[in-house]
Amino acid sequence: MRIASSVTSVSWIPSEAITGPVRLPMDVGVGHYDDPPPDRMADVGAFVAADRCRFANELAAWIEVDASGRITDAGYAGAGYVGSTSLRLLGRTLTFPGVGYPLLQAEPERHADRVRFVQAAGGRTGAPAPRPVRRPPFVRVTSPTAWTTLACTIHADGRVEHEVVDASPFPRHWIYDHDSRLVAKSGSIDFQTWAETNVGDHTPWGELSGAEALVTEVETALERELSLRIMRAGERPELRRMATGELLTRQGEPGHEVFLLLDGVVVVEVDGQPLAELGPGSIVGERAVLEAGVRTSSLRAITPLRVAVARAEQLDVASLTQLAGGHRREEQPS
Repeated sequence: MRIASSVTSVSWIPSEAITGPVRLPMDVGVGHYDDPPPDRMADVGAFVAADRCRFANELAAWIEVDASGRITDAGYAGAGYVGSTSLRLLGRTLTFPGVGYPLLQAEPERHADRVRFVQAAGGRTGAPAPRPVRRPPFVRVTSPTAWTTLACTIHADGRVEHEVVDASPFPRHWIYDHDSRLVAKSGSIDFQTWAETNVGDHTPWGELSGAEALVTEVETALERELSLRIMRAGERPELRRMATGELLTRQGEPGHEVFLLLDGVVVVEVDGQPLAELGPGSIVGERAVLEAGVRTSSLRAITPLRVAVARAEQLDVASLTQLAGGHRREEQPS
């Protein structure tokens, strides 16, 4: 009997994710940010080809199990995808094909009851990207490398586990399971570090030795809808940066703003007790808007944090009420 499974990462550039002078092409409309990918990824190859994201890593694998439950064979069936970059100049659209790197597939790790597969995929955009780097020649024109390294473990009894072993610190990486459902996302991105260091040895095609990627749970479909309203409809939101350990909100204090987490992770604390961790895409602070303007929890940054601040008037009460219905964490057992 053959048991097959997969895990897929889709890498895309969220709004306001690029920092420094190199963000100018985005600001003037030469380049573009990406809309959030869908909750279900029907055809990842077509999604990349349509310029809706930058890269994708599809780790697909299989094992053969005989009648006694013994694993007799195993193999890969995945692929890596690198999209093209479209730039709009003087009324014309110029398209630069991406540069894909060789797919790295580790020898399957065979155990009596399971097989673990590890695959790295990525590349760089074909468009020129002048940027300073920390070693000679100190300026590069080609873009840095983006990648993910994924793992999938298939058990003889049909159970499947997946993980993000490593990933470039930019752009955002979303993770889809075998049923094409969005199940996780990278919690923090760092454009500056990525632009300055991710060349040569600092990639899986060199001598990379990085820590496991920070991965968080996914936000709701409602939060994704509201995030587009905050970032792209009407007035430009205020953007704030916070250091690790700083409080975004303090329980019991007044508050009339709603926050969209653009990057980084916060812990929700009620009466000093941590109840949940929230990552990019989450919208917080709506309870105070709906309930007498008093914060019902503290939100503490556990990584460097970047948030967009929205006035309560930018979002309708019905949406905020629906959002709050799923955020009553202080009523949940800790």
